[in-house]
Amino acid sequence: MPGKISQRDLLRHYMSSHNLARARELRNAGIMPSTLSRAVGSGELLRISRGLYQSPESGGETDINLAEVASRAPRAVICLVSALAWHNLTDQLPRKVWFAIGSKDWSPRLSYPPVRVVRFREPYYSEGVETHHIGGTDVRIYSVAKSLADAFRNPGLVDRSVAIESLKAALDQRKARPAELLAAASRYGAAKVMAPYLEALTSNG
Repeated sequence: MPGKISQRDLLRHYMSSHNLARARELRNAGIMPSTLSRAVGSGELLRISRGLYQSPESGGETDINLAEVASRAPRAVICLVSALAWHNLTDQLPRKVWFAIGSKDWSPRLSYPPVRVVRFREPYYSEGVETHHIGGTDVRIYSVAKSLADAFRNPGLVDRSVAIESLKAALDQRKARPAELLAAASRYGAAKVMAPYLEALTSNG
């Protein structure tokens, strides 16, 4: 008869499929608080905020932060510089996670990670949303084309140099076709601003 699984193995098994875990989730999985304390003490588990744990082998901090925002604010949509960074279109790493909510939505308060909340009216909020599975959590992120349109439409939030850099990266990496980018820019109020840069970047093939 096989032996009973140890607390340590139970913790390892759980964290192998979760980048982030809350204390109550671990308790529900049968893992005792004393096991968590020993794991943190040995470096096998990281305590990144009160009641929130992370495996040292998990993904980068950016992905962890996006997953945590999504788990605590299900209506949030990762946007602007955070979305551009996740799509690997910019080297800018925002100190806060930028996410959008609807114009009439309740603004969630998160103690971790640091966030910047922006309100988008329709159709800017609901359209162009993709869902990506990050760290065991479904994270809503605006698409490449929508993120670029938002960046050009909001110069007070995204520096124009970052928007242009991201547009060039999207073309170079073939993450969106020029026609798709122009259509999104037209749909989301950024065509007049983005079109000259798009034409310049594509004029030489």
